[in-house]
Amino acid sequence: MRYSMIAAGIVLASAAQADTPTLTVYTYDSFVSDWGPGPAVEKAFEAECECDLNLVGTGDGAALLSRLLLEGARTKADIVLGLDTNLMAAAAETGIFALHGQEDVAFDLPVEWDDSMFVPFDWGYFAFVYDKTKLTDVPKNFKELADSDLKIVIQDPRSSTPGLGLLMWVKAAYDDGASEMWRGLSDNILTVTKGWSEAYGLFLDGEADMVLSYTTSPAYHLIAEEDDTKAAAQFDEGHYLQVEVVAKVAHTEQQGLADQFLAFVVSETFQEIIPTTNWMYPAVTPAAGLPDGFETLTVPENALLYPSGDAQQVRDGALEEWRAALSE
Repeated sequence: MRYSMIAAGIVLASAAQADTPTLTVYTYDSFVSDWGPGPAVEKAFEAECECDLNLVGTGDGAALLSRLLLEGARTKADIVLGLDTNLMAAAAETGIFALHGQEDVAFDLPVEWDDSMFVPFDWGYFAFVYDKTKLTDVPKNFKELADSDLKIVIQDPRSSTPGLGLLMWVKAAYDDGASEMWRGLSDNILTVTKGWSEAYGLFLDGEADMVLSYTTSPAYHLIAEEDDTKAAAQFDEGHYLQVEVVAKVAHTEQQGLADQFLAFVVSETFQEIIPTTNWMYPAVTPAAGLPDGFETLTVPENALLYPSGDAQQVRDGALEEWRAALSE
């Protein structure tokens, strides 16, 4: 009798698991890390949806697009979270995404948003972060950085959205002079990492003077560690803007859950999680405002951004300029 009761319990548990729908979300690795938004997002959404939220890390943001291009319509993702404006046009061309249906949301972004396929969930400005106790002569632009002996760590634009953002930043700031600027910067580059986490780790270990990150990165040190020694250098060419987005895969078998998740992303619950886990600005500012400490951050005087269609056209040429300059 005891064994039959155990067997019955196993059958009931298996049936319950089978009845629980799963929503699979492809995203970048830092989002699903223990210190990223993933754990809090998973807990909050599962409390609403009575489902299993399966967050799948696929590398950095640009690697996420590469996986989608490889899988195409065969992808197991229901939702893709972590592309940005530099990758949106290429992602749209895959034909795997559906309209989002979130037209009535009042987004709080530095730019107007009217895309019907991709929903913004956070945003920030790329910047070089440094330690104020170690670096006092801070470059005010790319030219001063190139003329200095400072060592920087950047990310690979083929696998990382910050790395790609740097390419677009230099191109937007210098246009036809981008190749020359990269040649000037080449001897400042200590190494090029696959993703953001590796690069930032090298900086924190003291391997480099500056690291490509975000103007919001010092907020982590200030709020989470009570450390005010990190800052973002303000460049007078302006700073390139990143808007990160989420989208629904058209052929998902979880249409209702996918739509529920998109609505959840722009909700107060999700947006309150972003500032102190992803360390970016929320796409919809929560009623309580931003956490204390965000008011101390560098605010660029000039925002640079290619529209998504233009970014796709610029990207290949900018990548070739970068590769050529670094191989000389």
